[in-house]
Formats: sequence, structure tokens, C-alpha cells
Amino acid sequence: MKNLTIILSLVLSVFAGSALAKDNTLLDQTHAAAGLKCKSCHGVEERQAVPMDKCVQCHNTKKLAAKTENVKPTNPHKNRHFDTETTCSKCHNVHKESVNYCGSCHQKFDFVVP
Repeated sequence: MKNLTIILSLVLSVFAGSALAKDNTLLDQTHAAAGLKCKSCHGVEERQAVPMDKCVQCHNTKKLAAKTENVKPTNPHKNRHFDTETTCSKCHNVHKESVNYCGSCHQKFDFVVP
């Protein structure tokens, strides 16, 4: 399971210009391909929205920020508004196409979001 978590983390940490972003694969498909079941994130009893604290169990925000430190014009995972703790779902949607949340105010931030 640890290897699966590492692989999934690496796959999902690829940000700008990734193959996932280019072919529009939804993150639910990416998670399923890595062997995760819906209940892994949504819970067993009743499907619930996934809180950020669930995301960070597999995706370390500080490591992700380090991996994207050279993305221009700014690091999308370490910003002056939220540092490394921007709520993941602001950009990354699981069951629909992800969005560039930063671009709603900063037009020059044309990030490709997996």
C-alpha cells in the first residue's frame, strides 16, 4: 500500500503541462487506476465531500510546493494568500474538469491543472 501511495503521489504531483492535464483524464479515474476505491476518500457509510485533511494524507503540500517551485509566473502550490495550504479542491476537481482558481483574479497565471 505504501508503494501505491508513493506512485499515486508522484502521478498527481505533476502539475503544469502534464500528460494527465493534456488528455483531460479526471482525477477519479487516476485514483481508480492507482487502485483506490471511492470509500478510501469519501468514507464507508455515506459518501461525503472530501476535506483537504484527507488529501494531505497522501499528498504532502510542502513536498508538492517544492516540486512546483519553478513553475512560472509563480508557484501555484505556495502562494502569498494561503502559503502551502490552499484548499486542494479550489483547483483540483475529482469528478469534473479541474480549474485554474488563481486565473480568476490573475489572468497571467495560465496554469494547466490536472
